[in-house]
Amino acid sequence: MNNEQIIAKMALDAWNSHLSRTEKLFSELSDLQLQQEISPGKNSGIYLLGHLVAVHDAMLPLLGLGEKLYPSLYNIYVENPANAGLEEPLTEYLRKYWKEVHARLASAFEGMSTENWFGPHKSVSEEDFKLQPHRNKLNLVINRTNHLAYHLGQLVLLKK
Repeated sequence: MNNEQIIAKMALDAWNSHLSRTEKLFSELSDLQLQQEISPGKNSGIYLLGHLVAVHDAMLPLLGLGEKLYPSLYNIYVENPANAGLEEPLTEYLRKYWKEVHARLASAFEGMSTENWFGPHKSVSEEDFKLQPHRNKLNLVINRTNHLAYHLGQLVLLKK
């Protein structure tokens, strides 16, 4: 393995590890537990589940892997705060969407070459990428891994 392959493997291993931990936690938390706020006045577990599905679904077009599977979730869970009065899907559907989005990402990630991982994601122009080559697909996954870890830390508080 060369250095780029090692770096890509380390980043993807971290993504998969945090994803696995979050998946395990979601499977352990009941729908009733997910309805609870993390702390008074803060997001509920259901909102964070929807938020993570929406953010990870948005990775598909950013990485050049196709369109979002659930584009309506982005408005509900990213562009608007919790309790904005928008109609939200049932928890059972969000759990299903979680699995579908991550199955799609996992399948696509398996087929990506190291060269592809170090290429630009879709929200950076070729000109900007020449000046900032760190704005690549792998860096997007690293960023989303950190985001996932942050919310996993919040969700753990729902276990009582």
